[in-house]
Amino acid sequence: MVTIGSHRSRNETEHPTRPLRDDATFQAYAVLRTAFVVAPVVFGLDKFTNILVQWDRYLAPALSQPLPFSPQQTMYAVGVIEVVAGLVVAFHPRLGALVVAAWLGGIILNLLLLQGFYDVALRDFGLLMAAVALQRLATRFDPRATLWPLRRG
Repeated sequence: MVTIGSHRSRNETEHPTRPLRDDATFQAYAVLRTAFVVAPVVFGLDKFTNILVQWDRYLAPALSQPLPFSPQQTMYAVGVIEVVAGLVVAFHPRLGALVVAAWLGGIILNLLLLQGFYDVALRDFGLLMAAVALQRLATRFDPRATLWPLRRG
């Protein structure tokens, strides 16, 4: 029952920490969180199959030549990191969004070292900004501290 002068619905009174489905802020958070779980996991797994793209062509020689691994082996490591990043977003979006933003920063740097991939770098900059937006939204909807469980509070 809602009393006169109250702006809270019965659902908000019973579950004050549960966001409402019609809240545009929560909807934006849910869309970004879903995107940053699905995309890194799908693209990370594709590093092992190359069904979507031949990923090693996006690896800058300046970064891959000093490594003791082949470009494809490097892509396997990249794939594992991307899957882990997506899972961190799924379970702790406040931290995971920062991990994805940092990862996208590294991808952008790699693409800028290659000739002819500036359009992809620009797209990934947009994704980096979306990951930052997710992190900011997660401060409202993910109650844990950013470095939880390393730091409580």
